[in-house]
Amino acid sequence: MARQLSFDLPAMTALGREDFFVSPANALAVAMISASSWPGNKLVLSGPAGAGKTHLAHVWAAETSGQVVQATGLRHDDVPALARSPIAIEDVPKIADDIDKQKTLFHLHNLALAEGHAVLMTGRLAPKFWELPLADLQSRVEGAHHVALDPPDDALLGAVLAKLFVDRQLNPGPDVIAYLVKHMTRRFETAAEVVTRLDQIALAEKREITRALAIRVLNKDVNEPVSGD
Repeated sequence: MARQLSFDLPAMTALGREDFFVSPANALAVAMISASSWPGNKLVLSGPAGAGKTHLAHVWAAETSGQVVQATGLRHDDVPALARSPIAIEDVPKIADDIDKQKTLFHLHNLALAEGHAVLMTGRLAPKFWELPLADLQSRVEGAHHVALDPPDDALLGAVLAKLFVDRQLNPGPDVIAYLVKHMTRRFETAAEVVTRLDQIALAEKREITRALAIRVLNKDVNEPVSGD
């Protein structure tokens, strides 16, 4: 039987609409991203790490000729240029301890809307939990329509795992994903951690990614040899 080759290559994340798997856990968020307009022309998208916020932000930006920026990377001098098109600002809660970034986002929010462009903001929790010290910005965030990405169901978790393997150019055994979906903690972050660990071990030991290796990783028994593949 031909063996899988594992190379230490960087993960290439696919961010096109065709790469996003729609399930009941994210269907509402996908529908809102695809909507022709939003109430007040702004939307907050929340969900846990790995749920697809970045993916959907890039899908939306591609379909609206918009831009995607990190809240932590905002600069006051860039605001006029950013406000000339639809704008997605990712991970807004990460600037909760930076009042200057909050003022910059507040200015960008207002200017983009004044120019007639939509504003998308993302964060892990619902907007009321962002606790931005700049009260005017927090009120604008809470005034936006909000849609959440729910924890993954079986179909979505399986699709996320498959995508993570593809992003790393890996080809796991046919029963690996089914085993992981059934036994792993149902979190997107865990899916990313498990695939990363499987990749690392497969590369280090020059072995295939099998169900036995998946069992080993989920049990965190990474120092013991695995047999019976």
